[in-house]
Amino acid sequence: MKVSDVMTREVISVDPETGVRDAVELMLKNRISGAPVVDGDGKLVGVVSEGDFLRRAETGTERKKTPWYDAFFGSGEAASAYVRAHGLKVRDVMTAKPITVGEDAPLHDVVDLMERHQIKRLPVVRGGRVVGIVSRANLLRALASIHRTAPHVSKDDDAIKDQILAALRKESWSAGILIDIVVRDGVVDLWGTVDDGPQRHALRVLIESTPGVKRLEDHLAWTPVTPF
Repeated sequence: MKVSDVMTREVISVDPETGVRDAVELMLKNRISGAPVVDGDGKLVGVVSEGDFLRRAETGTERKKTPWYDAFFGSGEAASAYVRAHGLKVRDVMTAKPITVGEDAPLHDVVDLMERHQIKRLPVVRGGRVVGIVSRANLLRALASIHRTAPHVSKDDDAIKDQILAALRKESWSAGILIDIVVRDGVVDLWGTVDDGPQRHALRVLIESTPGVKRLEDHLAWTPVTPF
């Protein structure tokens, strides 16, 4: 299998000038632990994740100043730590020059990169622009689908996945849906979270009515909308 078979295609990104608070609220609202940072030209310039918000002045978790720290790491590192703890924009806390991967990369390359750099997700890029995200969760979902009879994803499976995603983009009720789809031998594994019953029902109907789909395995988590 390759990256394009398992990656999340609907990507939530942030601008470098987005406020730290807004970025945190966006991640919490969409139940994601990280996001690519994309500039006004659509180019990937960094990534921001939960780890970038661990050392913050607001929570009293910023790195404590000690004489040995400056002596060992130098004033430059101390200055960078200060920016990460006090900066108000995503550009202040993000990881610049992130590790990326291409759509056609085999999954073992993804695992190698994750282990080597101790990261949980990789932006998938084409021509410097983000076209997806591949995470540890994506890999686990792919593993859960390995029991399918097909030894690998076929061209027909790719076509089915593309049809489903294209149809979703045309429906107004699909706004805000974040799902992952793995198709093997016509069997669709559906992962993600939806906010209400009708949206989940519509999603099931759309997939089951897509030509070539033999069966739908629904792994969606349902989060009921709580009225204020």
